[in-house]
Amino acid sequence: MKTHKHKHRRADTRIIHTGSHPEIFQGAMNPPVYHASTVLFPSVAEMEAAVKRRYDDTVYYGLHGTPTSFAFEEAVADLEGGHRSVSLCSGLAAITAALFALLEQGDHLLMVDTAYGPTRSLCNNLLKKCGIETTYYDPMIGAGIAELIQPNTKVVFTESPGSLTFEVQDIPAIAKAAHAGGAKVLLDNTWSAGHFFKPFEHGVDVSIQAATKYIAGHADVMIGTITSTEELATRMKQTSVNMGYCAAPDDCYLSLRGMRTLSVRMDRHQENALALARWFKARPEVAAVLHPAFDDCPGHEIWKRDFTGASGLFGVILKPTSRDRVTAMLDNMRYFGLGFSWGGFESLMILDDPGHIRTATRWPHDGPCLRVHAGQEDVTDLIDDLDVGFARLNSGA
Repeated sequence: MKTHKHKHRRADTRIIHTGSHPEIFQGAMNPPVYHASTVLFPSVAEMEAAVKRRYDDTVYYGLHGTPTSFAFEEAVADLEGGHRSVSLCSGLAAITAALFALLEQGDHLLMVDTAYGPTRSLCNNLLKKCGIETTYYDPMIGAGIAELIQPNTKVVFTESPGSLTFEVQDIPAIAKAAHAGGAKVLLDNTWSAGHFFKPFEHGVDVSIQAATKYIAGHADVMIGTITSTEELATRMKQTSVNMGYCAAPDDCYLSLRGMRTLSVRMDRHQENALALARWFKARPEVAAVLHPAFDDCPGHEIWKRDFTGASGLFGVILKPTSRDRVTAMLDNMRYFGLGFSWGGFESLMILDDPGHIRTATRWPHDGPCLRVHAGQEDVTDLIDDLDVGFARLNSGA
């Protein structure tokens, strides 16, 4: 199912139809959910042929995939503009497999200083144990990344915008320098969902998503994806299988179903987030709003150049205040849940301190940092909830 039969159609049409094959599923628009570990073959010759093709879209053994996962992967590859996608059991599994596909003992990795926390933990622990060195770099370095590339640098890992702090990286400049130095460029593209940023048009070799978030979109699935160029596709699939990573068939089905409404959901997330971000910016308790669509966000001009929109996730820096006052605000929100994920239909908010994990750059803010995810509720209700929350913060109760 690697051929994108709707490639000539516009994006919003392709997202509805790619990965749908009613002609092979007795007219069903959605693929059936194949629960399979064992796959039977009619002859030794056909079994041996399937083994030889095991890293293609071949129903060989449950770990390698089923028609359900292949349909989902076809749709993701088309969404991101890559050659092929692989589905895995989580976003972190996708990051892990992609890095291990390209790195080995003695290699050097350049990792953006704003990376998702578990990505940093992977570098500092498992990769280090395997003899892989990591250097963290300033997300705003752009073409200056060339100065950090060593003879053994094999990967430059990007995340744009950055987790919690939302700096937008100059991916084309980084990719040009990385490729000149013999390194591959990986991108955590979860924030854009592959909808607002097309990685392969900007020089990325491997795009990774926690499809748990916007692609699945309903806070009930754990799944990750790796989408890559033709050069790297077999290596990504082979490494994922060798590590024992695969996505559950029900999760692939739900994620493919979620993709059908991705464009309209992303529009609503964007609309609500912009309304909330503007409201926060006008509050006297707020020191800064970290949203790529705002001209004071680092990389705003890059975002305008390379992105076609913004998702529902952004940051808010409060003016210095006590932790008790902030927790009084957060503990009693009506519509904003306290939860570490994002990308679902619900609004979320967490308190975090990005400064304590940075090593290459200094976090410039002194006040508490809130990460806000704007869900799909009526934005007036969300603002009312926040208004009451600020009243609690101001009263200290």
